[in-house]
Amino acid sequence: MIRLTRRPILPALLALAFAAPAFAQGEVNLYTHREPGLIKPLLDRFTAETGVKVNVVFAANGLAERMQSEGERSPADLLLSVDVATLNQAIALGVTQPVASPALENVVPPHLRGTDNGWWAVSLRARAYYVSRDRVKDATLTYEDLASPRFRGRVCSRDGLHPYNTSLISAVIAHNGEAGAEEWLKGVRANLAKKPSGGDRDVAKDIAAGLCDIGPANTYYMGLMAKDPAQKAWAEAVRVILPTFRDGGGTHVNISGVVFAKHAKNKANAQRLVEWLLSPAAQAIYAEQNHEYPVLAGIEPNDFLKSLGTLKADRTPLETIGKNRKAASELVDKVGFNLGPQS
Repeated sequence: MIRLTRRPILPALLALAFAAPAFAQGEVNLYTHREPGLIKPLLDRFTAETGVKVNVVFAANGLAERMQSEGERSPADLLLSVDVATLNQAIALGVTQPVASPALENVVPPHLRGTDNGWWAVSLRARAYYVSRDRVKDATLTYEDLASPRFRGRVCSRDGLHPYNTSLISAVIAHNGEAGAEEWLKGVRANLAKKPSGGDRDVAKDIAAGLCDIGPANTYYMGLMAKDPAQKAWAEAVRVILPTFRDGGGTHVNISGVVFAKHAKNKANAQRLVEWLLSPAAQAIYAEQNHEYPVLAGIEPNDFLKSLGTLKADRTPLETIGKNRKAASELVDKVGFNLGPQS
């Protein structure tokens, strides 16, 4: 049996101390957009502690639509996704159900869960800038700076319609209005060094190759690249800046979060899994292994995240960001962002 070593915890966190016997019977079916390498170790720990088998369906996108097409026949008990907009999309498709859990309500702040307990955050990540160590000397930057003419031909990015980017654009809308966000996105497109492609790690790879100097990316990929011999040189070529919004806002954060499936057949085990993911032990694993910021107060970020500087998280409600997603996606198409730099 694998036993986790638990850190000292605050009294307020004791509500999630796991009291069920090991090797409980049953299973839970999880649909997830998260990369297998980021979530499987946590799920394996959960099974080792509880005996509840986790059956996982991994897919880059489209899982909420799959649940909708499956209807009452859907085996899904939970959907674990990469941002709040995707969770809100699943809710809008009618494939979820709210779940009241005093244990979760005691430890998840109101701005990190749905207003009606329709979704729950389980980890946080910041949308940062990767910048060249040699060619970018700025100590601080704003999100608005990415559209500055001084970065003309120097920006790399993944697909503008990827949830990580549409969520950032949604936050720009919240701070600068839709017209302001459109002008910003036009400026970022004009600054692109090449057509958007790849993922966040490719931003670091392209900077290391001298193809660009700056690009938006999630913080945790830096920690993962630093541990991968094949990617370590990419991480060493860049440094991380935690941008803020010019109007006094903070650094844009998003979540990995869950919704409960409307037709969950294993609802009790699904709730057990979510409560375990939000236990002090699991949150410490998120922080240490995945380089993500914990949701729970009292759990420290790991040393890598601390080395990036103090995170001043933006306070724009995630519900607002989620509601802006449609407008953000339309702006990506309107300005032709994915077509690459203008000739």
